[in-house]
Amino acid sequence: MTIRYKTRGFVLKKTDRDEADRIFTIFTENFGKIEVRGKAIRKMNSKIRSGIDCFSISEIEFIQGKNYKTLTDASVIEKKTGKLAFFNKASSLIDDLIKGEEQDKKIWNLICNVFGHLKNDKYGNKSQLLYFYLMWNMLADSGYLPEINFCSKCRKKISQNGLSFSNKDGGVVCGECSAKGCYRKINSDIVKMIRLILKKDWNTFSKLKITKESKEIFAQVSVNYHLHIKSYLN
Repeated sequence: MTIRYKTRGFVLKKTDRDEADRIFTIFTENFGKIEVRGKAIRKMNSKIRSGIDCFSISEIEFIQGKNYKTLTDASVIEKKTGKLAFFNKASSLIDDLIKGEEQDKKIWNLICNVFGHLKNDKYGNKSQLLYFYLMWNMLADSGYLPEINFCSKCRKKISQNGLSFSNKDGGVVCGECSAKGCYRKINSDIVKMIRLILKKDWNTFSKLKITKESKEIFAQVSVNYHLHIKSYLN
């Protein structure tokens, strides 16, 4: 008897195959990241065509064949809300960090949490901060938590002055060690932002009064750390 599996999933990307098929890469609630083949789904008369698309959360049903999983049903639960740049980056991030078919409730709950905050961000003013909120928490939940309480070089507790960030050493570098090397200079605001994110305290984090300079430094540090981890994984 053919077993049908049902789960919710966030659709990361799609790839066309053959004349009318499509492969969906989906991070699911119950099975981790999977690839599912939608047979003839690109035809206009496909019954499940409207139930699945990139950047949506859908309830999907599939069967496991000898060579691949086949999509048998799909219905949209949450549609993307127009913030295409956010979804493109978020999907790439999830695809980068999640490698196998393994259930991860922490990541699934984080994605649902971010979707909720995104819906409440009516004008999209917080979408960049929300992406970094997702990024740092995904890195932490995936085992790539940076050191933000003690110097990643000498292990002393950090103070607020002369701080740097080192991708290679995996976190914040104290003022004394920063003076001995060439690191990315940061300030105490950056440490405060990362700490709040890792507490999953979006309400406080999103209301922080941060200078333009600190926001730019935070964005650079965040992007560079993600790229560093991505190169390590590849």
